[in-house]
Amino acid sequence: MRNLMVLGKLAFAGLLALSLAACGGSEKAEETAVVAKKAETIQWKMVTTWPKNYPGLGTSAEQLAKNITKMSDGRLEVKVYAAGELVPALEVFDAVSRGTAEMGHSTAYYWKGKAPAVQFFSSIPFGMTAQEFNAWLEYGGGLQLWEEVYAPFNIIPMAAGNTGAQMGGWFNKEINSLADFQGLKMRMPGLGGEVLKKVGAVTVNLPGSEIFTALQTGTIDATEWVGPYNDLAFGLYKAAKYYYYPGWQEPGSGVEALYNKAAFNALPVDLQEIVRSATQQANLAMLSEFTARNDAALTTLVNDHNVILKEFPKDLLEALKVASYETLDEVAANDPMSQKVYDSFKRFLASVSQWHDISERAFINARAND
Repeated sequence: MRNLMVLGKLAFAGLLALSLAACGGSEKAEETAVVAKKAETIQWKMVTTWPKNYPGLGTSAEQLAKNITKMSDGRLEVKVYAAGELVPALEVFDAVSRGTAEMGHSTAYYWKGKAPAVQFFSSIPFGMTAQEFNAWLEYGGGLQLWEEVYAPFNIIPMAAGNTGAQMGGWFNKEINSLADFQGLKMRMPGLGGEVLKKVGAVTVNLPGSEIFTALQTGTIDATEWVGPYNDLAFGLYKAAKYYYYPGWQEPGSGVEALYNKAAFNALPVDLQEIVRSATQQANLAMLSEFTARNDAALTTLVNDHNVILKEFPKDLLEALKVASYETLDEVAANDPMSQKVYDSFKRFLASVSQWHDISERAFINARAND
């Protein structure tokens, strides 16, 4: 009996030792897993064209970075650098192309000096609305063309937002005819700026952070930026009082996420899909935010800051439309890739317009008449 008791005690001690060893092993295993996870964490830099924490545009970039980090459970961490923090606002494309940053957040028409065709992936004067633009990218072959244009620069582009229809701009005088654009110094990038040159204006391309000072000091006479939500945040009403609509130059301005091709392709497949999904969500979220916030901002501008809201004369818009189509034809004629993209753009716009004439436009007109 005594021997059995001794053996029992020895067995219990052995089991206790094994249990403690197992617990220790489990803790060590967990520690090892944490260390391994930290070791495999991929860290990316995102550079943007926007001022830090700028409403709508800057905050969308920040949210995209947070979503990628969260959705990947921290395996892919993205740190955001606002305009000027790592590279100047208008050097985002180059920074992503050469790998200084793995991703960027901007809009395509800033890079027309790289390839004229990039302008078709931002906004086209008298072109597609945000809804139509997204449909072209997803179902009309637009995204594949966009990727083809960016491929020589080691960049993968993705739609990361849209401001919707913008405003026509801020002016320090009334605009009553095409003659009022003669000699006018206006900040307007992209194809809209080329149209204004055609009708006699002098256009400049400035990043957002420089617009207010240029308008206030008289370096420029007028500017377009985005719409009430963003324009209110920049305080543009302090420098000019005439606020014109519609934004003929940007009926649906797309915002892009640029990904360094080598960095993106080096990601595991699941992380690539997380990046794509997070970017697609950002695309929807931005348009929803601008749609929700523009009216309240416009009310504030008019009622609290005495902004003079005016519609461009119809004959002026018709003249700008003619000049826009001439400009687009000229850009396409001088560059084969631009012609290829523009042909696709025109085909899709023609088809979707037929449907929208009897759906969106017809309904909005009917609603307005009630």
